[in-house]
Amino acid sequence: MCSPRPPSPERAAGLRRRFAAEARSERPDLAALCLLLGAVADGSLDEAGIDAAQLELDRLAGQLPFRPGGPHAWAVALRELLGAGYGFRGAAADYRRLESSLLHQVLVRRRGLPILLSVVWLEVARRAGAPVRGVALPGHFVVGFGAGAGEGARELVLADPFDGGRVLSGTDAELLVAGATGAPLRASMLVPADPLDVVLRVLNNIRAWAAARPERSDVSLWAVELSLLLPAHPARLRYERARLLVQRGDFVDGAAELEAYAEIVGAVDGAAGERVRGEALAARALLN
Repeated sequence: MCSPRPPSPERAAGLRRRFAAEARSERPDLAALCLLLGAVADGSLDEAGIDAAQLELDRLAGQLPFRPGGPHAWAVALRELLGAGYGFRGAAADYRRLESSLLHQVLVRRRGLPILLSVVWLEVARRAGAPVRGVALPGHFVVGFGAGAGEGARELVLADPFDGGRVLSGTDAELLVAGATGAPLRASMLVPADPLDVVLRVLNNIRAWAAARPERSDVSLWAVELSLLLPAHPARLRYERARLLVQRGDFVDGAAELEAYAEIVGAVDGAAGERVRGEALAARALLN
């Protein structure tokens, strides 16, 4: 299957404005942000498709039992509905597909990366009234039911949507963390993931996908530009955007962005600022 292609520039601009407004709202909506991101990536996702995806999350939530019990019962109910019933899960091949990072595609394909499958679990569970939060374990995103980190951490039940919603024992979670970092599981790793942090991680995954495919610098560019619309983001993304503009032949705007970034970085690291100014000069030279 071919990777999705973006919408028209006019529609993309409108979607970005809505994405920025949602990201800066008092309570950012995770599903809405992921679907707006998806519409920027996939020109076939129109307003009806965005509404249909939200309705599908509502429909799935309506199939959960009414308040099945404590955190473990909620985790089992989600596993039985989404994992066993509908076949939502992941596989190694999903890391090679851009669609695995797009919520509307994950809802159709029932396949995706751990963080996008976790978004499905989170949004379905939240709609049903479950005490649920995203948990960004190092190298592997999961969901947690019940109390958060700290004194109530013993009440937190973790589930792995990438593995069909398998409920994780304490040992399972420790092995996931040890496999990713070689370090033990710490309570600080169990804090709830903020919706904006989740979206930034999704965009980071998309940037990593595109970085391995130089012919898809268009994907790298919109992923960086959406990341820059979030209230908090790494300053270095401005440098990444500038270099992408130059790579794509937009030497004037790319050089201007490099010069602006040089001013920022030069205030704390003069040598780094000079290096970036040199890149800006080289970009302008390409105009001759």
